[in-house]
Amino acid sequence: MAEAFQPAAPFGAPVRRREDARLLTGRGRYVSDVELPRLLHVAFVRSVHAHARLTGIDARAALSAEGVVAVATGRDEFMARHRIRARSALPGYVETEQPVLAWPLVRHVGEAIAAVVATDRYAAEDAAGRLGVDYDPRPAVVDVLAATREGAPLVHEPAAGNLFLTRRFDAGDVDAALTRAAAVVTRTFRTNRQCAAPLEGRGGVADWNAAEGKLTLWAGTQVPHLARHLLAELFELPESRVRVIAPDVGGGFGVKAVLYPEEVALCLLARQLGRPVKWVEQRREAMQASAHARDHRYTVRAGFDAAGRLLAMDVDAACNAGAYSVYPWTAGLEALMAGGLLTGPYKLEHYRCRVTAVATHTAPAGPYRGVARPATTFVMERVLDLGARALGLDPVEIRRLNLVGAADLPYTAATRLVHDSPSYPVCFEKVVEAIDYAGFRAEQARERARGRWVGVGFAVYNELTGLGQAASAGPRMPFRTGHEGATVRMDPSGAVTVLAGVTSQGQGLETTVAQLVAAELTLPVELVRVVLGDTDATPFGLGAFASRQAVIGGGAAVRAAGAVREKAMRIAAHVLEAAVEDVTLADGQAFVRGAPGRAVTLAEIARIAHLQTHRLPPDLEPGLDATRFYDPIRGTFAAGAQAAVVEIEPETGAVTIRRYVCVEDTGRVINPLIVEGQVQGAIAQGIGGALLEHHVYDAEGQLLTGTFMEYAMPTAAAIPPLETLHIEEPAANLLGVRGVGEGGTLGPAAVLANAVADALSPFGVEPDELPLTPSRVWAASRGREQPGGRRARR
Repeated sequence: MAEAFQPAAPFGAPVRRREDARLLTGRGRYVSDVELPRLLHVAFVRSVHAHARLTGIDARAALSAEGVVAVATGRDEFMARHRIRARSALPGYVETEQPVLAWPLVRHVGEAIAAVVATDRYAAEDAAGRLGVDYDPRPAVVDVLAATREGAPLVHEPAAGNLFLTRRFDAGDVDAALTRAAAVVTRTFRTNRQCAAPLEGRGGVADWNAAEGKLTLWAGTQVPHLARHLLAELFELPESRVRVIAPDVGGGFGVKAVLYPEEVALCLLARQLGRPVKWVEQRREAMQASAHARDHRYTVRAGFDAAGRLLAMDVDAACNAGAYSVYPWTAGLEALMAGGLLTGPYKLEHYRCRVTAVATHTAPAGPYRGVARPATTFVMERVLDLGARALGLDPVEIRRLNLVGAADLPYTAATRLVHDSPSYPVCFEKVVEAIDYAGFRAEQARERARGRWVGVGFAVYNELTGLGQAASAGPRMPFRTGHEGATVRMDPSGAVTVLAGVTSQGQGLETTVAQLVAAELTLPVELVRVVLGDTDATPFGLGAFASRQAVIGGGAAVRAAGAVREKAMRIAAHVLEAAVEDVTLADGQAFVRGAPGRAVTLAEIARIAHLQTHRLPPDLEPGLDATRFYDPIRGTFAAGAQAAVVEIEPETGAVTIRRYVCVEDTGRVINPLIVEGQVQGAIAQGIGGALLEHHVYDAEGQLLTGTFMEYAMPTAAAIPPLETLHIEEPAANLLGVRGVGEGGTLGPAAVLANAVADALSPFGVEPDELPLTPSRVWAASRGREQPGGRRARR
């Protein structure tokens, strides 16, 4: 049965992604490919001010333009009466509203204030430029420190002091531990605002069927069932009258796990006009209005004993939550993750962290691959290196001393999370060996003698994956995100269809889910078809986020397949006139143990279940399908360690990565090709965030990095060859798997900052701000004196 799942082929096989043939030959179907009769197109008019009162909108010129059908604004009753609210019962959380179209206040540049509807996209865009908008500009605030000062402009009246959330984590006696510390590191760190920038932007097609009273939305969402839930609430419809379809999706990374005002506006327009409407986001819109992330500031005091043991941490963390609290995750998402996971895989008894989610006149912050942990890993790993230097210790040794190991398990962290992975030291030792640490130190001495600036950096991290109901309770939203559903159906031919609540944005789930079900039913993977992303077809599921797809979605699929297998075995036992416990299943065939000639295929069993029901056991109903749900209750930690060797160009400050090594404990690997792709892609994304990517606003709230000309992203040429190793320590869940989608992003900022610090250690440079751009690195090294009296050239 599924509850005693034992991996078998094709589990663990490098099966090529079945999606690729469709997607690479242009046969994918994305939102932009959805066409319906009488389809209208929408262009949104967006605010050019970060904070202003709208005093008038003149739509006459736009309405007179050729092809224009309608113009909607936030003053229209059918728009104005709907507000998005991200709810939480968490103490210290302030609930606010987000309008579908802003009126009378705009709170960030790029906020939608009107929708122009026309017969084609060109007409809609042209007419949008004719809309007259009158603003009364007001002072804006974009920085978390400025936003919380007395007298700062308020983003929302209910959020006093511009605080969406205040939260405190407390364990032990921090002050006493710091008092007895041999060394105390005090530092302020700042991490860089980033965006996910998937290849495919957001978009949607909405259709209202008046005869059925039913709404259908095609959208590239990661959470179709959650989107349906909110739309049903806003439209005051039963959920059976709302259908959300996520077709092929060109990347998500978390940014599409939010229900945005634009999707709601499309649905309202479709119902109001009685015609389907379509909108596809432009890149400039994505930069301005899709969720940003990782704009954090941390002030840390960390105490170490003389041996290098981490005794205590006292942290103030401020996370820029932007102008609105995103649905469903709330403005507290990053702050809660930052405070709850900052200590990473390290032992720590005394911990105090005050976290705030700060409202500013910038794009709302939302989930982005790794959610806060690339920032917290950067902070924690920098603190360890700083502590090592303060005590005259080796950075490798200080990590060995402080990592949670197998002997410590189960280890309850200071934030009450329970560690289940014994692999932190294992991953770290393997990465130290792979980078040839001792050999590098000898090489570094030779390189420095020749005037070259080279350094090595390390990071060890943990990724909390597959969060069950207990682990997902922390944010206290109106629902728990700990379960997933799947239906497995075997048709009369013996072929299988899986209907899964999880969704795919490029993770290869059509392949991995098929592998899991094929393994449970001992069938060729080619006989298993997987259907995802349609709320009318699939059982309720929460969707794609928090590296939960394989752990929870895969678990649900295997449980459903196990129920089908159990029924098939009972039918086989009846047909073969044997006891159920004497029947086994292999290679798609049920046979009696010790009598291989007494056998029946699954295809024949399926025919009996559907077409020859007179041959069924008297206590069984016809059919061969099952729906099951899986909730692992708690999450499971994936462990990882990364290391890099860098060289810095003295004249420019440019950082070149010579080598990059990653070792991860991924649990049992379902498909090594897909796992490798996920890990390498995550590292590449992390490198971009460490060295290049940075959204910048000026003091008036204008986005200065609104295109790829200003917002630098890594090209393939900027990513070095990545050396990856995998450990398969089975996790304590149904499949023994761990999530792998986000872990790779956690290490690069920390690894590269530590490597830069090591390369510039003769100058005493300690990076505390991201990204590590050439200008920032160059400026940090100027005028610093090396031992022996030499100075960096100006």
